[in-house]
Amino acid sequence: MGLQNTLKALSDPTRREILNLLKGGRMSAGDIVDRFEVTGASISRHLSVLKDADLIRDKREGKHIYYELNATVLEEILLWITDLKGEDEHD
Repeated sequence: MGLQNTLKALSDPTRREILNLLKGGRMSAGDIVDRFEVTGASISRHLSVLKDADLIRDKREGKHIYYELNATVLEEILLWITDLKGEDEHD
C-alpha cells in the first residue's frame, strides 16, 4: 500500500493505540476489543484500516483471529522521514 494509506491509518488515535498494544506481541481480536470502550464493530473497522495499510497482519486459528504488528512498513516510514530531514547516519 502507499504512503498515503499508511499515514491515514496512523492519523487516528485509536489505531495508534492498537499498534501500541500489538508492540507487546500478537493479540486476538477479542483481547483488543476488551481494551477499548467502543463497540466490537468499531474496533473491527480500525483493524481493517490497519490491515489495508499493511501495518498489521492477521492469522486465523480455529475460531479466533490473531493480529500482529508489521514493523516493516513502520521501518520504511522512518527511513523516508530520516531521508526527508536530510540527516546522514554518520553525523
